[in-house]
Amino acid sequence: MWDMPAKSKKQQMAAGAALSAKRGETSKSSLKGASRHMAESMTEDQLEDFAATKRKKLPTKKTKAPAAKKSARKGASKKAASKRTTKKAATKKTARKKAARRS
Repeated sequence: MWDMPAKSKKQQMAAGAALSAKRGETSKSSLKGASRHMAESMTEDQLEDFAATKRKKLPTKKTKAPAAKKSARKGASKKAASKRTTKKAATKKTARKKAARRS
């Protein structure tokens, strides 16, 4: 079998909702987001594996790796720094033009 446990409580709950719809216990139109996608793309056996995962030690929500967050911050600060540099250069340029007009 698959033996693929859910990674978070939300994923486990979505699998349970998708499984319920797949079995005909609830309507498929009531599904939204991840549960709808799971119902369409996974078999009933796969959904059972996900839904059967114990929730006790699972996080509520799956989070990204800390390294990914840091690199995103670095990229954002580089962009902001380049904008500041460009703005400073433009300000200096206009200041020089004004000074040249005065003399």
